[in-house]
Amino acid sequence: MNFMLNPDTDLTISRVIKAPRARVWSAWAEPRSFEQWWIPEPAKCKVVDMDLRAGGAFQTLMSENGGDFAPHLSACFLDVVEGERIVFTNALLGGWRPAAQPFMTAIITMADHPEGTEYLAQVMHKDNADRNMHAEMGFYDGWGTVIEQLAKRVEAA
Repeated sequence: MNFMLNPDTDLTISRVIKAPRARVWSAWAEPRSFEQWWIPEPAKCKVVDMDLRAGGAFQTLMSENGGDFAPHLSACFLDVVEGERIVFTNALLGGWRPAAQPFMTAIITMADHPEGTEYLAQVMHKDNADRNMHAEMGFYDGWGTVIEQLAKRVEAA
């Protein structure tokens, strides 16, 4: 499946992670591992639901400064190809139920690279305004930080 990039509505970030693709995939697919890198430190993540299949629910909570956990992401997996691709959106909830405030669809791809795994995140928005808002909210810093945290976790294993 080929995903076309639209620079007016999409944001992308990529990195070569110096670890085998299977290890990167496991860090995504195992909720306890996922919690260790999904949100920029020092905030904490808790996985409420991760039904890693098309139509499956994807819900996380976040705690900042040691406070109570609060909603972070409520989404639905649209496509999952083990070891290669994860597509999710917050436009839907698990079971294909419509969400109240859709904002983005993310395509995470993992491919073999001579140095490990090429990891690419493409985040699509409905319009340029949402894309720009996400960029101004710190997309590159936030997503870059979590990819760095993922890399440190799997490269050290």
